[in-house]
Amino acid sequence: MHRFFHLQVDMKQKEVENNKLLPFMVDFLLFLLLTTAVCLTSIPQYSIASADSVDSSPIFYDSFNQSFEGHWIVSEENDYNGVWRHSKSEGHDDYGLLVSEKARKYAIVKELDEPVSLNDGTIVLQFETRFQNGLECGGAYLKYLRQQEVAGWNPKEFSNETPYSIMFGPDKCGSTNKVHFIFKHKNPISGEYIEHHLKSPPPAPSDKLSHVYTAILKPDNEVSILVDGEEKKKGNFLLADDFEPSLIPSKSIPDPDDKKPLDWDERAKIPDPDATKPDDWDEDAPLEIEDEEAVKPEGWLDDEPKEINDPDAAKPEDWDEEEDGEWEAPTIDNPLCEEAPGCGEWKKPMKRNPAYKGKWHPPLIDNPNFKGIWKPQEIPNPHYFELDRPNFEPIAAIGIEIWTMQDGILFDNILIENDEKVAESYRMTTWKPKYEAEKEKQKSEEELSGFQKVVFDLLYKIGDIPFLDAYKLQIVEFIDSGKKQPNVTIGTLISSAVVTLVICYKILFGGKKPNVATKEGRTDSAAAINQGRTGEKGEEPEREATAAAARRRRANRRET
Repeated sequence: MHRFFHLQVDMKQKEVENNKLLPFMVDFLLFLLLTTAVCLTSIPQYSIASADSVDSSPIFYDSFNQSFEGHWIVSEENDYNGVWRHSKSEGHDDYGLLVSEKARKYAIVKELDEPVSLNDGTIVLQFETRFQNGLECGGAYLKYLRQQEVAGWNPKEFSNETPYSIMFGPDKCGSTNKVHFIFKHKNPISGEYIEHHLKSPPPAPSDKLSHVYTAILKPDNEVSILVDGEEKKKGNFLLADDFEPSLIPSKSIPDPDDKKPLDWDERAKIPDPDATKPDDWDEDAPLEIEDEEAVKPEGWLDDEPKEINDPDAAKPEDWDEEEDGEWEAPTIDNPLCEEAPGCGEWKKPMKRNPAYKGKWHPPLIDNPNFKGIWKPQEIPNPHYFELDRPNFEPIAAIGIEIWTMQDGILFDNILIENDEKVAESYRMTTWKPKYEAEKEKQKSEEELSGFQKVVFDLLYKIGDIPFLDAYKLQIVEFIDSGKKQPNVTIGTLISSAVVTLVICYKILFGGKKPNVATKEGRTDSAAAINQGRTGEKGEEPEREATAAAARRRRANRRET
């Protein structure tokens, strides 16, 4: 009868707890199912169009849908040991030419079927890159190379010394962050090739998205630099304000043989030779003197040191005075000085000396012999020339020659075209869909990242429910394993819903309980429930340690 009474009490108490828990469980399960449905419907679905749909025959185009092997020539120079790969762009079915290793030099060449003139109408140079692992230090530019038979180079020996007509593309390392546009031009008088750099080039995007770079060379001497189809910089080949050094050299230059005369005086001011130091000028007067009007503060503790030996310090037991020397206790701030205005010997403070004047120097006067800053005289520039339009060397090959600390750099859709509209159609067909899909995926991941935190915080709170205490460690370990792979949060949500439902079902409807021995040697469900709350003597420290470990795991995961 006594046992039956206790069993009824326990069953009644269990029914009350279950009635309190049911609304929370229903809300939580509905939340999990709803958020799972939202996540599943928010995953972007996309497909990438092919450039084959563009109705044109470009001067040159390589989509890298086929392997580069047999078409591109990898440099055999010793320094260039980076391995090129034919690889898909992450998240797409579109292939590209991949920089596969970090901290390597790479060089590869594609010979054109025929040399391309840059002097006949509009020329568009365009290509895509993607820094799949981000960009901290590396280049992703192309070199448009001069003819082999004229410039004297070999594709298998391609290096940074190989002559080019134009270098174009992004480069970022340290303080450098720019989209290069450099052209080499032959001085028709001297025969020397001069490298001309576009001034103030635009910065290069350094995210993990696909970007397309376009340089448009126009017959009116204008060059436009586009990033993702948007004009970022415009310049004129003939203007000194746009390129450094200027394409057209100066008409005159400083005479290299002209020398500054020995008696040439460039000093605008000189010390006054007639000035004398005043009689009352004391150069030895100190900068600071004691403040004679200062008075020692009341309560100053003259006999108390600022620091005292730590009374709580004790010599270590293993201290050996023969080896370690005489032991001295460490010092601490004297506590008596904390409330007093000061301790130890009081001294008058210093103040600035009103009589201080410092070292005397004669005043400066205008130099009567001043002739100005000397410059060599100008002479006519023997290498001066005039042009109405740059005389670019034809390009016969496209080369990628870079040194990079990054891997994962992907080159794609390299195009040479003479029609801006056609180049734009390639951008819209090959680059735009990829970029939009990557932006949408990035947005979804950012939203999911914030959503994940809310979900995992809620899951941790489930582990804090008192009557789930016996399952706390398993719940926390399950949530932690899900956080190690946040991209599979949807699966974690579904699994969490199932696991939570199973646990709650067992608790509500009398599922199998842990076997707990009573004092009579029997397994009793009421005793098991009671032990789940309090624990037998000797088991409480272990349960407390388990709960504390779970709390620490949860705190550490929340901090990250």
